[in-house]
Amino acid sequence: MLFYTHTDKAAACLVFCGFFTAWPVLADDAATPQDWIDRMGTAVQVVNYEGTVVRVRDGKVDTFKVVHTVKDGVVREKVVIQDGNGLEIIRNGSEVHCILPDRESVLVEEWNNQSTLFSTLPSSDIRFGSEYDVLIKDFERVAGRKAAKLAILPHDNYRYGYLIWLDAETGFPLQTQLIGDDNEPLEHVKFADIRIQQNILSSALAPSYSTDNWKWYTEPRQAVQREVESDWVADQAPSGFRVVSTQQKILPDVEDPLTHIIYSDGLVTVSVFVAPVTDKKKAGRSSVGASNSYSTVIDDYRVTAVGQVPQITVEQIAKSMRRGR
Repeated sequence: MLFYTHTDKAAACLVFCGFFTAWPVLADDAATPQDWIDRMGTAVQVVNYEGTVVRVRDGKVDTFKVVHTVKDGVVREKVVIQDGNGLEIIRNGSEVHCILPDRESVLVEEWNNQSTLFSTLPSSDIRFGSEYDVLIKDFERVAGRKAAKLAILPHDNYRYGYLIWLDAETGFPLQTQLIGDDNEPLEHVKFADIRIQQNILSSALAPSYSTDNWKWYTEPRQAVQREVESDWVADQAPSGFRVVSTQQKILPDVEDPLTHIIYSDGLVTVSVFVAPVTDKKKAGRSSVGASNSYSTVIDDYRVTAVGQVPQITVEQIAKSMRRGR
C-alpha cells in the first residue's frame, strides 16, 4: 500500500503515523493482566523513543525507522520507509508531511488521530471475561529487553485474538501479533531495536532531503463533523459491540451528510458509514490485511461496515443496520 496513485498517498501516509510510548514499573510477580493493560494505556501517551520496526502482513515484510517525541502534549514523529522509494513521513502535531523523494514532492495532510502502525491495542474499557480472556503467558526478550507476553483470547469467531509483548520496565508494546481462526498471525509488528525515553535532538525529526524547491500538494481539509444522535442501529450486532460514537460528516461538494457510527467491544472498533445511494452497486466485500469491509443497500442508503475484525463481523453489523421507525 506504499506505492500508489496520488489519492493513495494520503492513505499510505496516515497508515504509519501513530505510535506508542511508555511509563511506570511494577514488580513482575505483583502485576495482574489488568495491571499490564493499565500500564500500557498510560504508556502510549507520553514517552520519547526511536528504533526500527518490522511489520509482516499478507506475506510482505516492511521495515521502518522511527523517531517519536512528545512535548507539552504535542507529538512529533519521523517515519522512514526502508524499502521501495524511500517515503518519509514527518508529523508535527496534527500536520503530516509525506515526502516522496523519487518524485521530488511533498503531500501535506491533516492527521486524523486514528491510524497506527501497530494493531489495535486494548483500552481499560475491554470487558475481560465477557468477550475475551487475558493471560500472562510468559516473560521473554524482545529487542534485547525483558517483556511480558500477554494473550488476549476471544470467546467467539467474531473477533481476532492478540499476543502483545510489553516491556517489563515501562509497559511499552514492543511486539504485537494479530491471531486468526487458525491460530496463525494475520499481522506481526515488532521492534527489532528500540531506545526508550532518550533525549532526542530536533535534528533527528527533520527531513532527510531539502524540499524547498520540490512540488508541494495540500490535501483538502477533512470533512466537517459533529457528534449527533442517529436513528440507525445494528439490531443484531455480535455480543459485546456497543455504539461509542455517532458523528455526522459534511463532505466537500456533497449535498447529503455522511453518518459515521462507531461500534466497539472495548478492544476493536467497527466503523459504519451511512449515506444516500449514489451508485448501482448492491453489495460487496473487500479486505486489506486483517481489515475487512462489507457494503450493502438498505432503504435506499449505502451502508458500509469496516474494521480489523473477521469478515462475518462487518457483514453481520452492516446487514442488521435499521432505521428507527
